[in-house]
Amino acid sequence: MKRALILAAAFALVASFAAAQDVSYNFDQQTDFSKYKTYKWVQVKGGEQPDEITAKQITAAIEKQLAAKGLTKATGDTADLFVAYQVAVNQEKQLQTWDTGYTMGPGWRGGYRGGYYGGGTSTTTTSTIYVGSLALDMYDAAGKTLVWRGMASKQLDTKAKPEKRQKNLDKGMEKLLKNYPPKVKK
Repeated sequence: MKRALILAAAFALVASFAAAQDVSYNFDQQTDFSKYKTYKWVQVKGGEQPDEITAKQITAAIEKQLAAKGLTKATGDTADLFVAYQVAVNQEKQLQTWDTGYTMGPGWRGGYRGGYYGGGTSTTTTSTIYVGSLALDMYDAAGKTLVWRGMASKQLDTKAKPEKRQKNLDKGMEKLLKNYPPKVKK
């Protein structure tokens, strides 16, 4: 059931990747990223993958950014980098409280002295929100070691149209890969 929920909700993941998402990255500071010119897609064993349509949209958005960074998709079996991604969708409860009245405490001087009026009421509602996450990993193909990892997460908009989803995903991947290749301080 959990796996089905994750895969079904992963479709909605695409809808949420806009500029306001949370992104972070980390990398191996000993790696010379200038040596990477080609990449090849691989899958993480046991990693959650979205449906086929969403997978194509995510792959296209990432490939667009990798090309902008000077990386070429390898056509054969050899590449400098192995690239993989995973998705996850988590449910969170959101609480909203509205106060519909007011309260006056002791010492109120509006014609009534020293009294207490408690005519206010509060209403709290809960709703379930979905937060989508995408992890993008890059492995050195020769050493088979992780050299770069980026993470993006955001609340999902499940009602977005397909065109809006792709546009938001493109913006999100641009933001995620903004600092690739990383600049190593010497």
